[in-house]
Amino acid sequence: MVVCGDDGLAHRLAAELRGVYGEQVTLVVPPSGRRVRQPVVGRARAASAALFDRVSAAVNRAGTGGVAEPAANEQVVEAAEITEAVLTEVGADRAAALALVYDDDETNIRAALTARRINPGLRLVLRLYNRRLGQHIEELLDQTAVVASGAGPGTDVDTSTTVLSDADTAAPALAATALVGTSKVVQTEGLVLRAVERQPPRPGEVADPGLCTLALLSATSNDPAGADGSETSGEHGPQLLPDEMAVASATGRGTVVLEQVSYSGPSLSSGRGGGVPPFASLFSRRLRWSLAGLTGCVLALAVAFTFVTDEHPLYATYVTLLDLFGINDPAYHESTGRQVLQLLSGLVGLLLLPVLLAAVLEALGTFRSASNLRKPPRGLGGHVVLLGLGKIGTRVLTRLRELHIPVVCVESDPEARGMATARRLRVPVVLGDVTQEGVLEAAKIHRAHALLALTSADTTNLEASLYARSVRPDLRVVLRLYDDDFATAVYRTMRAAHPFALTRSRSVSHLAAPAFAGAMMGRQILGAIPVERRVLLFAEVEVAGHPQLEGRTVAEAFRAGAWRVLALNTAPPGGRRDEDETSGEERVPASGLVWDLPPTYVLGAGDRVVLAATRRGLAELLGRRRRERAGA
Repeated sequence: MVVCGDDGLAHRLAAELRGVYGEQVTLVVPPSGRRVRQPVVGRARAASAALFDRVSAAVNRAGTGGVAEPAANEQVVEAAEITEAVLTEVGADRAAALALVYDDDETNIRAALTARRINPGLRLVLRLYNRRLGQHIEELLDQTAVVASGAGPGTDVDTSTTVLSDADTAAPALAATALVGTSKVVQTEGLVLRAVERQPPRPGEVADPGLCTLALLSATSNDPAGADGSETSGEHGPQLLPDEMAVASATGRGTVVLEQVSYSGPSLSSGRGGGVPPFASLFSRRLRWSLAGLTGCVLALAVAFTFVTDEHPLYATYVTLLDLFGINDPAYHESTGRQVLQLLSGLVGLLLLPVLLAAVLEALGTFRSASNLRKPPRGLGGHVVLLGLGKIGTRVLTRLRELHIPVVCVESDPEARGMATARRLRVPVVLGDVTQEGVLEAAKIHRAHALLALTSADTTNLEASLYARSVRPDLRVVLRLYDDDFATAVYRTMRAAHPFALTRSRSVSHLAAPAFAGAMMGRQILGAIPVERRVLLFAEVEVAGHPQLEGRTVAEAFRAGAWRVLALNTAPPGGRRDEDETSGEERVPASGLVWDLPPTYVLGAGDRVVLAATRRGLAELLGRRRRERAGA
């Protein structure tokens, strides 16, 4: 396996492949001046620390071509740019899979085209933010592999190209943490799931298991000084995919159960200008009352004209309008009543001119402001304050709006990536540095439901969270923190200081790495749900070729703590959802999932199942057999 990247996702992905799947990995990193500090990853802490030491040694070593000394199942290579020579040096021509996870889409695409030319049978995993471009690149590279193999059109070759986005992978979990309770949501093709965290049942009560029980929460989850819920928490930590006996014997522990839901959010506008505002919003309330009053005056004058002259009502209305606009002949020789009505009509016409002018100006102002940023409305409460409209913040904002959760964004850069999305979705935005006084107050933080601190600076997220907690001690806070050790320390300290408020620290690379690793193994992860500081994965697997599943019943295929079959997918394979990058609405196709599988159902070779698994359980189930190398 070859992993090329310039940030924390590359290091986490390499650690995932080594520690969970046991693969031999070559990690390609930038030179010393462009490299970021490697994060420490869970149980791979010692291995990661050793890898960081080796990278540091490679930085200080001169004249070696930038290649670190190979270890048992890892190799670190320094390269300023991914060229054909670099890919050949790291063995891309004989590798099983290559992951290109640079933060720049163009760099990943250029390297992928080169790698496909070197090795047409190479499994490619690309990190791209642009979803529409990613679909086209995926089709292009797959077609190139088919042509290079000499197979005919439509032939299934043993290669694939998978385009993923760390922002899309982590956005559902980050958005779900800010929802009511501690619900987690996974949204995929035809699959919408919600994992609900439930408190321990009281004596005499029976908890609703939902579709199934996914996890038992930490035994010390209610203790502020207890375990942090990570993989290093030991026996007090969360227990993923427990069996019925473990659930029945776990007294006093909360559970995470799975519920099937269907998307019923609002139809978001897909217009490029934020949509046409409704007619009532074009004019202020005072102007609407003025227009209504003048209309009533015109009708009253028309009725009076009818009674005075005994004319038809339509003719009376026509003459009244002529008098109103001053284009009728003077009533010199008419009756006194008719002359009085003409004077009153002229007076109403004079009053109508400024009202019409005000209506035109207000309508133009409304259309102009429709493309500008909105301000938080007065009296807003129960909303989510989102800090940062970068790659992650933009995706999370879209997810929150799909669930029609009110959001107020805070961004310091007027040209940030997500500003156009905020305008299109008509989301209020506060421009300013969140560390400055008064910015969070402008976002109505004192009446907010939750704070999502998703900027790229850990200190900014921490400072904003601490200040928000000083304003609202019971505020739900979710932080995006890069370093795992720092995130753990912040999480435990804030939980101890505010035991009655929800605090969560999330790492985007930690949430995204399992999906990228699964794609490199030839399986695409449908979604990931965080359980405290652990991750539960959802994947679609073909039963054929897996002795742990094929020929077994659903009950026999279940392995506690490793994997569990959830549903049978009866939809035809190969479907692809067409996502429009410029659209604020995501259409979810009809699902072919069958959830009520009896425990006695026998899994056949032609079945495709959706299962929940731990990272190591999925690695064991999908782990490929190593090819014997000559001379090994």
